[in-house]
Amino acid sequence: MIVYNVTYKVRWSILDKWLAWQRDEHIAAHMATGLFDNHQFFRLLEQDEEDGPTYVLQYFTTSLERYRQFMIEFAEGLQRVSWEEWGDGFIAFRTLMGSVDLGLGE
Repeated sequence: MIVYNVTYKVRWSILDKWLAWQRDEHIAAHMATGLFDNHQFFRLLEQDEEDGPTYVLQYFTTSLERYRQFMIEFAEGLQRVSWEEWGDGFIAFRTLMGSVDLGLGE
């Protein structure tokens, strides 16, 4: 399993509209690429929230090839839409993770 992880720090002044946009548009646009099988959205707890809360959005896919296809065909455009919509109202950083089987079984 490959996880494309996007961490956001969002200003309080845009938070409600930004969350609605994530729910109604941005996540759906990622899923519509057909390259992700599922997603999860989290709020980080016990963080400094003076400037705004921190969220983590994870998109799950089955292979590095599908992730790379997303990066080549869609990532830049989706990131551009985010900046056009919200400007400097948020910061984001992206990481890529792969699942590890520790062989612990049940």
